[in-house]
Amino acid sequence: MNFQQLSTFVTVVSEGSMTAAAEKLFLTQPAVSQQIRNLEEEIGCELLVRGVRKVKPTLQGQLLYDYSKRILQLTQQAQVALQAMSTELVGDIRLGTLNSLGLYLLSPIIGLFLKHNSKLNFKLNYGSTPQLIEDLKKNEIDLAILPEPNDPAEKEFFSNFGSKFVLSDEMWLVGSGKDMTLPQTIPLSEFITRPVVFFSDKYLGFQEQLDSKLEEQNLKFHPVFQSDNVGTLKRVVESGLGWGFLPSHSIHKQVRAGRLQRVMVDDIKFSSSINMYYRKDPSLNEIVEVLFRALRQQVLT
Repeated sequence: MNFQQLSTFVTVVSEGSMTAAAEKLFLTQPAVSQQIRNLEEEIGCELLVRGVRKVKPTLQGQLLYDYSKRILQLTQQAQVALQAMSTELVGDIRLGTLNSLGLYLLSPIIGLFLKHNSKLNFKLNYGSTPQLIEDLKKNEIDLAILPEPNDPAEKEFFSNFGSKFVLSDEMWLVGSGKDMTLPQTIPLSEFITRPVVFFSDKYLGFQEQLDSKLEEQNLKFHPVFQSDNVGTLKRVVESGLGWGFLPSHSIHKQVRAGRLQRVMVDDIKFSSSINMYYRKDPSLNEIVEVLFRALRQQVLT
């Protein structure tokens, strides 16, 4: 049982399938399957219940998953702490991102940077993509973690910045895990038949796609609750007050734990690359590299 096997196993359980795990880990599906088989043979028991499309952990698999998450998280913390200490980071990090990305990606690692770098100062701005682009134009932030732009003007603007891929994200329609009446799959026309919780800070590319599809079918909805705070929206959906589209990176744990249920929508399929954009300034090189490694470790765990 080695670190790579545990990391692959955790990703398979978190993603719910071998194929999805392979895409996230940049491996082939057979390679992922072989790692899981090797792990099961070494431990001497089955760790996964393999369905047609989904896999879920056995009782032994759930126990190993819980322990593995702790091991990987501690390893990540150790690596970030060592990197932060060894590079002696100094200066200011002026960083901007969406609220949901900040809560998921940055909150767990900022403390480690500050703890081991007394001369490092963080400034974190939350805002919408247009707001953060304006902050970059005004030189109020140096780095931004944002969805890859679709607008040609925005693409041209970001061509002047360095870019590093952080993760691939989707928008999922989710409802309460306690609602036994939720369907597994719906046409878009059924989206407006239930109270809608609206993520007002959602990705612009997705918003354009959703608005276009609704307009094609002459469909309209009035949200019962809307916010740009994904944590608040998750609690509203979990309580059964409505359903809504939320970024997948922020709700993986709740879906896996059964607190939220994902509903597939036939007419909607959206995926976006989340990138870290940064000014091409030599003084930022060390900070950019250490922060990027920390972000990638956070994604993989």
